[in-house]
Amino acid sequence: MSISKVFSLQLSGLKAHVITIEIDLSNGLHAFSIVGLGDKAVDEAKDRVSAAIKNCGYTSPKQKNQKVVISLAPAYIRKEGPSFDLGMALAYLLASGDIEFDAQEKIFLGELSLEGVVRKINGVLPLALGALKYGFKEIFIPEENAEEAALVRGIKIYPVKNLKQIIDHLTGVKDSTIQQQKATAITPEDDLLQDDFKSIRGQDAAKRALEIAACGGHNIGMYGPPGTGKTMLAKAFQSILPPLDYKEVLEVTGIHSVARILEKSSVTRPPFRSPHHTSSYISLVGGGALPKPGEITLAHRGVLFLDEFSEFDKKAIESLRQPLEERMITISRAKGTLNFPAQCIVIISMNPCPCGLGKEKGCTCSDREISSYNKKISGPIIDRIDMWVSVSKIEYEKLSKDSNDAESSTSIRKRVIEARKIQKERFKKFNIEDKKYNSEMGISEIEKIISLDKNTKNFLKESAERLGLSARAYHRIIKLARTIADLDTSENISQKHVLEALQYRQKNFN
Repeated sequence: MSISKVFSLQLSGLKAHVITIEIDLSNGLHAFSIVGLGDKAVDEAKDRVSAAIKNCGYTSPKQKNQKVVISLAPAYIRKEGPSFDLGMALAYLLASGDIEFDAQEKIFLGELSLEGVVRKINGVLPLALGALKYGFKEIFIPEENAEEAALVRGIKIYPVKNLKQIIDHLTGVKDSTIQQQKATAITPEDDLLQDDFKSIRGQDAAKRALEIAACGGHNIGMYGPPGTGKTMLAKAFQSILPPLDYKEVLEVTGIHSVARILEKSSVTRPPFRSPHHTSSYISLVGGGALPKPGEITLAHRGVLFLDEFSEFDKKAIESLRQPLEERMITISRAKGTLNFPAQCIVIISMNPCPCGLGKEKGCTCSDREISSYNKKISGPIIDRIDMWVSVSKIEYEKLSKDSNDAESSTSIRKRVIEARKIQKERFKKFNIEDKKYNSEMGISEIEKIISLDKNTKNFLKESAERLGLSARAYHRIIKLARTIADLDTSENISQKHVLEALQYRQKNFN
């Protein structure tokens, strides 16, 4: 035949789109063109494909007097990268009559070297999920990507070393060496993290607050002078979080694969991201001409730790408003609008003033400097942080105590797991499937799930009026109280749970 069609995929953010690779061959002076809104890497594919075909023993398109037109449809979707090389080569050989195979229900992905080796590509996991979603039965990918893709159940994964190997497989050569990839087992990492709550002396109040935050997925802010352990507490926080479940593993691994930071075949532990305070707002929320995930998306299902929060650029701080509230980030550019998930626990730490000493002896900051320093954190941002905890200096007696006196992260993590189970069962009881933690509840879920007795309701009302809480803060108090009650294995929210939740609204930094 002089025309052929095979299928591939293109990522737009984290969403996969089916790309139809169509090739038409016609007689005439040699010409080779690729249409369909491709970038430079796509345009250069004609040289890689031609060389790979020649070096696999077939006649190169450049050696024939024919016009070759490759169309990547639909044309309105921007095509990026070299992942269409494998599909283009097979489509050409099919159109030229050099090989015959059934291209239906098959996806082809991979970059070709000049000698025909199939090279690794990025974003394979969301691409494999897309292939499954669109009803394809088989997907052929580079061998190096096979373990990552095999996290997906319900579709056949075939790892490919080179072009000749896949041709033999598709044409039914008996000696074909391509074998279906076995499903990748998800095994939680059991190695202990370096930072453990057991090694942190004192700071019991901060540890308690972090435990509550871990249970309900609440954002938390720590403030206090330098050297009090704020950074250590934040780093140890990861050690009390349960491992990711299957769905979360797919989400996080897919994001890291797209961002080109995936080191293993899967991510089984909640990610911990700690960008420097000089980071731009684009690096935090994502962006670019063709939007890519930022730090808050890379921390999805994990922790985003913003140390020295007041030192971040004002624009970067304010850019967190939407993701802190909606747990997702929308990036709009001239070339399109994309949504990235941002379901993570945000931990911020800050000093009480520029010098860090606050009201303690030795502070050199004027009232004006302190006021200017703290004004970088706007009211809406403060309101979106569920918990504020003061971290003060530790007495020498506590520093010199034996570490055996402190509770380990393993012990705390067991309570976190049990509290999360309670939340999961509650959401299941009320047929709420898209929520996992108390912090994710909207007003409708709060009204549906949480009921307060008359005395507790009156107490909360009086406290809200006295403290001048906003409607957002009011509902966050209720969600936080629910988490504290879950940690206490209490079916009902009592006044003591509300009282503890209220004390975390204190935010006097100086």
